[in-house]
Amino acid sequence: MNVLTKPASYDSNTPQNDYRAWADRLFWVGVVLGCVLSWWYACNQIVDGDQLQMIHKGYLGAYEGTWLSFGNTASVVGNVPGSLLAWVVGVPLMVWDSPYAPMLLLIVLRLIGFLMLDNIVRQVYGQQPLARLVFLLMCWLNPWFLFDSLLYNPSYLIFCAGLHAWTAFRMQTQKHFVWMVLHVLAIGLAMQLHFSWPLLVFVSLMLFYRGVLKVSWLGVLVALALIGWSLIPYLTQLIDNPEMARHTDPNARERYIGWGAVHVYPVLKSVLYWLRYGAWSFPSKLVNSTDFAWIGVTFVQISLSWLWTLLLGIVGAITVVISLVANVTAFRAIRPFWRRDLKPVSPQTWFLLYALAAFVAALISAGLAPIVFNYWHLTLIFPFALFPILYWVMTYLSRSLNAVPYSLCWVGAFLILVNLVALNDSRKFSYGVSYQQQTQDYVEQTFGSDKSANAWIGR
Repeated sequence: MNVLTKPASYDSNTPQNDYRAWADRLFWVGVVLGCVLSWWYACNQIVDGDQLQMIHKGYLGAYEGTWLSFGNTASVVGNVPGSLLAWVVGVPLMVWDSPYAPMLLLIVLRLIGFLMLDNIVRQVYGQQPLARLVFLLMCWLNPWFLFDSLLYNPSYLIFCAGLHAWTAFRMQTQKHFVWMVLHVLAIGLAMQLHFSWPLLVFVSLMLFYRGVLKVSWLGVLVALALIGWSLIPYLTQLIDNPEMARHTDPNARERYIGWGAVHVYPVLKSVLYWLRYGAWSFPSKLVNSTDFAWIGVTFVQISLSWLWTLLLGIVGAITVVISLVANVTAFRAIRPFWRRDLKPVSPQTWFLLYALAAFVAALISAGLAPIVFNYWHLTLIFPFALFPILYWVMTYLSRSLNAVPYSLCWVGAFLILVNLVALNDSRKFSYGVSYQQQTQDYVEQTFGSDKSANAWIGR
């Protein structure tokens, strides 16, 4: 049986309708659990650096009506263009004057982004409800994903990724004006959030070249016009102050487009991140900063820290190998479909072609970038790195339903355990801090205690 053209069937005594209903209920339980964990992460975040930049821009707009036309400072190329980062913080504050208002919007946007990706999975594996549960664990409940549940510009990128893939999926056989506008706007939104936005451009170009993205050129022009209009304040200020697009560090100014390809290592590192996204080889900020300080007994703290690091190191190494096997298997399966062909392909084939385009986009971006990528520089394509893993799991590990509930429970328990430790005791999160208090202290010091937002409702 060709898994790229025909969904697998299940050998089970459970009626299909009952199984589907069970899977749907479990899926939504997982969604709610992910929302709870996201909120818990948000409440325990340690406010510094990028968060303070966003808080300042948002409160400046909400309290004083000054909307800055540029975003956060990037590593080597100045400020992100556009006012979007100010708006996603400031507008919620004008509705509800609370530090939690922008966090609520962030979690909602991340949920929408995930649900758009889930919609694709549901259409690709329509006869296999297990696929949604697997993707839920790999994406929505994954510490790789939830560890970004903080006021941080890359945290918003899952919405752009979901919108980009969701619209592309709908244009694989015929062009559509509205979907095309939204598709290009997904790239435009990512541009005002983080400098990793070219990743989506390269994905779109490769899908178009392959013939699985039908382009409405009128939609492209309209979207580009909207993006250009939104950037007018930034471009006006850039003309007056060209230094906005340059970093203040002299060493950073020596970097150039193509620096990554010349130095090779950045490209190799992007390959490793692609494999790690599909594995449980989590960021060092999540693993290495855990010291179990809440226990209060030094010997126990040290012992648990070593055991925790060892456990996650072993699990990470094993799952990276599994990720490599899954990627090689998936890309071999679609090898006959790599070349340009305007004929329609099956949903499963499109699914893997999109993943391949994202992988190649990571290589190209790493080669062009003037920096060595860290995990947040590629987080825009994190969900796409899961597509080959999902294909591999559904093709080779889901033959029998009898063991599935037990496997899902063990995997879910492990992911929840890692999340509970990370949200209480890691580099970015701690049980001993309050996001609300940190934000309020900064706002009072910066804007004064007599300021209040001009709320749009509730006045």
